[in-house]
Amino acid sequence: MEIKRVVEAILFAANRPMTSKQLQQVFPEIEQPNLQDIEDALESIKEDYRFRPVELKRVASGYRFQVRRELSRWVSRLFEEKPPRYSRALLETLAIIAYRQPATRGEIEDIRGVGVSSSIIHTLLEREWIRVVAHKEVPGRPALYGTTKQFLDYFNITSLDELPTLQEIQQLDSTLDAMQQTMQVKSEEQETTEQIAEIIEQLDEAAEQLGKIEPTLEAAD
Repeated sequence: MEIKRVVEAILFAANRPMTSKQLQQVFPEIEQPNLQDIEDALESIKEDYRFRPVELKRVASGYRFQVRRELSRWVSRLFEEKPPRYSRALLETLAIIAYRQPATRGEIEDIRGVGVSSSIIHTLLEREWIRVVAHKEVPGRPALYGTTKQFLDYFNITSLDELPTLQEIQQLDSTLDAMQQTMQVKSEEQETTEQIAEIIEQLDEAAEQLGKIEPTLEAAD
């Protein structure tokens, strides 16, 4: 019970998600519980908050307390400063990196059919949503970009596997077939990219409604 109380207090006081190992290291060395005890405490805390307006949520970087999504629109009224809204071009770029990573800037431009401004890449790097994972072994050795744990944390997921599949995204357009008949047909890859961007935009809107201040974390290894 003491371990559980300490873990709960640490998570409330922390300004970032914490893993089981990080929680363990907060305890004095001679009092450190084993990792299984920490995990058991986390599961017990999670159950305690099952029907409360605050939940213990596991994201990519660890565990954190947060307001339940269905209550976020009320909590968000506490904050006068609204999260920034991102351009369609930025969201499309982020979507391509998320689904095609690692990807170079040139590959992103080939898929979108237009250039990618340096400011978009800079913004994504500054937000720590993407990082340079390697350099492609071609002339010029362009940077290869991939997503980070901070990207997963922001969208409230633990892994890329939780993103909608391309097939699921394509199925979202089934109800728009009649409208699409009157529109100019686009390339399949470009159409898929725009659909992915819509999903990312929806996730961004949901994250905005969480009504919480995001922690600043180091880029994922």
